[in-house]
Amino acid sequence: MSLADAEVPAWWKRLGIPGLYDVHVHFLPPNIMSKVWAQFDSAGPKIGRPWPITYRGSDEERVDRLRALGVRRFSALPYAHRPGIAGYLNDWARDFAAGVPECLRSATFYPEPEAADYVANGIDEGVEIFKVHVQVGDFDVRDPHLDKVWGLLAEAGTPVVVHAGSGPVPNEHTGPGPVREVLERHPLLTAVIAHMGAPEYLEFLELAERFERVHLDTTMAFTDFFEDMAAFPRELLPRLRDLGDKVLLGSDFPNIPYPYAHQLESLDLPGLGEDWLRRVCWENAAALIG
Repeated sequence: MSLADAEVPAWWKRLGIPGLYDVHVHFLPPNIMSKVWAQFDSAGPKIGRPWPITYRGSDEERVDRLRALGVRRFSALPYAHRPGIAGYLNDWARDFAAGVPECLRSATFYPEPEAADYVANGIDEGVEIFKVHVQVGDFDVRDPHLDKVWGLLAEAGTPVVVHAGSGPVPNEHTGPGPVREVLERHPLLTAVIAHMGAPEYLEFLELAERFERVHLDTTMAFTDFFEDMAAFPRELLPRLRDLGDKVLLGSDFPNIPYPYAHQLESLDLPGLGEDWLRRVCWENAAALIG
């Protein structure tokens, strides 16, 4: 690693963009975040390997860190891991965003009878981005309780970040197949595939090529940590470049085992170019979300 966090503002200024737009950042209620960190610290069954957290501290300290890096817009991305918790997470995320101007109004949902109602309310109230985590939540995106939810999101055009790739630890619901079936029923769904779908990079890239509103986020892609676990096939780089406005910057801050700067330098690959970086790091998300 060569780029340091202190050098990140100079890095994006070189690209001629006003800052960074990160669609995959997590802020959670402190009691929930502490439990998430405990899972990472113990390399729990859904983590699968040692995963030290680089950025801890309070919410305020982590917001200040993002501001110092020049992350001008970022998400909070709560994710429900069981029934009955989405409302609590969404209320907390609403209040958090109200106090942090840079933060996108973020929300989540889970396959449960009331999901369509609270998702509809969230859309009406201005939620800008949703998140679901198939691997942690261990649920099927084709669950009947979610069909109306996907329809509501497709109609509204509100993006939903979907962690459906089989990394870091697969379960019976991960992988591209179930997501493909949802998209075939709701072809205008604005789905943002987290981690570029790792390790099923090819299959999720094909979904982004096929469906008008499917995007990929770069979360952890090309970093040393992820390349050791699930390397991105270099023969796919030309197709990734040609996706144009369908790739968005994501980092997984604060739950990353390396400095934020390493995500950026890892994207600065031969063959992708500065125009691609400009679009990924700012222009694409600004056009999609605002």
